[in-house]
Amino acid sequence: MEPILLYDTTLRDGTQGENISFSAEKKIEIAKRLDELGIQYIEGGWPGSNPTDMKFFQLAKKLPLQSSRLTAFGSTRRKGLTPSKDQNIAALIQSQTPAVAIVGKSWTLHVEEVMHNSLKENLAMIRESVEYLKNRKKEVIFDAEHFFDGYKKNPEYALETITAAAEAEADFIVLCDTNGGTLPFEIETIMKEAIAALNKKSGQVHIGIHAHNDCSMAVANSITAVRSGAVMVHGTINGYGERCGNADLTSIIPILCLKMNRKCIPKKNLKDLRKISRFVSETANLVPLNNRPFVGESAFAHKGGIHVSAIMKTPKAYEHIDPEQVGNKRRVLVSDLSGKSNVEYKAKELAITLNENGHDSKNIVAEIKRLEREGYQFEAAEGSLQILMEKFAKRFKPLFELESFMVTIIKQKNRQCASQASIKITVNGRTEITVAEGNGPVSALDNALRKALNKFYPDSLKTTHLIDFKVRVLEGSDGTSAKVRVLIDTRDEDRIWSTIGVSEDIIEASWQALEDSLQYKLSKK
Repeated sequence: MEPILLYDTTLRDGTQGENISFSAEKKIEIAKRLDELGIQYIEGGWPGSNPTDMKFFQLAKKLPLQSSRLTAFGSTRRKGLTPSKDQNIAALIQSQTPAVAIVGKSWTLHVEEVMHNSLKENLAMIRESVEYLKNRKKEVIFDAEHFFDGYKKNPEYALETITAAAEAEADFIVLCDTNGGTLPFEIETIMKEAIAALNKKSGQVHIGIHAHNDCSMAVANSITAVRSGAVMVHGTINGYGERCGNADLTSIIPILCLKMNRKCIPKKNLKDLRKISRFVSETANLVPLNNRPFVGESAFAHKGGIHVSAIMKTPKAYEHIDPEQVGNKRRVLVSDLSGKSNVEYKAKELAITLNENGHDSKNIVAEIKRLEREGYQFEAAEGSLQILMEKFAKRFKPLFELESFMVTIIKQKNRQCASQASIKITVNGRTEITVAEGNGPVSALDNALRKALNKFYPDSLKTTHLIDFKVRVLEGSDGTSAKVRVLIDTRDEDRIWSTIGVSEDIIEASWQALEDSLQYKLSKK
């Protein structure tokens, strides 16, 4: 079977998602990782549309790619211009990429009602643009925008648009579900009709799929397209993109490799899939989705005691693949629903030696159930869970101890609140007192603690930063006297961990979570 070519558009379509923006330098870093993964095509952006993309293509000229072909994105010539007079076409040439992708309209609604163009002129725009770029020795990928919606409205014209591109010798014709509203059975039917029409008029043509996720079908539609004859699949890392996103390559790649036995990237590179997923989310400054298939923190997480007991005997009882194949790992969650199996598995995972007679595991289960009745939630705070289990196993050695802290909040008329924290800690008998300011009381406390710890553990916390802070009121009927649960997510260059605190005082609960977070980090160092 023909290998499947992967076309990554994280650097263009991905940046159209909310709250996602990459500098030209960050785009270069992502492109390097995609190349190392084995992606065949990397779409760098639209060079004629903004300064960032123009700078990226300038920097990319010196990028020594081994696996990937860099691609510049643009559109067909504009109405009434020749390709040689069109600035967007000129920008594609000036980008000096070996491949270019141009988008053209396939839906009569867009041609006539949005662009106010004629159907005949639109076909000429497609044909002439492809021919012009081919004459300049470019590999041309034609994106038939809104193809599936266009086919449903006017199949004859939709087929004419891709035939025009094929007759102009486009290397790939990519059928786009731009609105993300097409379902897999429709993809199958329309793909086969399109391939048959192209083969009849233009000879064999390479077909691709570009799916959006507005019906949560982008991955399913991409896989269906491959089964229907597509040899190129467009997508983004983590499914980032406009509205509900694009097809997620972190799912498509393992499905193709492991479920369908189709070549796309070298199988040895699959183990880097989770790593690149995390790298892109970190670069985008977005918290990774725990329940993302294959690469998410919860993708191979087990909570129910029966499930845990089964995977201790044979993991495939509740796992569809070995998590290590995609660079992930099995996780067992511990909560008030857990039994001894969960605790014993978790202890083994964390290299904590428990009493062999089961006494420790029983006590840990009982303590977890007691604490969760008070509001703790250890399945969401594995950093705190590890510290708790180490205490029961008499393995926990605190790397710092709190003597006292004081937080001051000052509110002046017409000014924002100002926060300052002073803290006194002891490390190996030595005492340190520091003061720091912050954007709020918890931020000030965090800054003061880090400042103090830096005297004893230089640079150990340099790459560590808080990425999420969640507060939950546990019993609202108690009003301001209610207990609160604070969950803190912290990350460094390698991992993310969560810690928890519970108290009637939000600062006290925050301190508990913050202390556990930094104890956990320092213990790893």
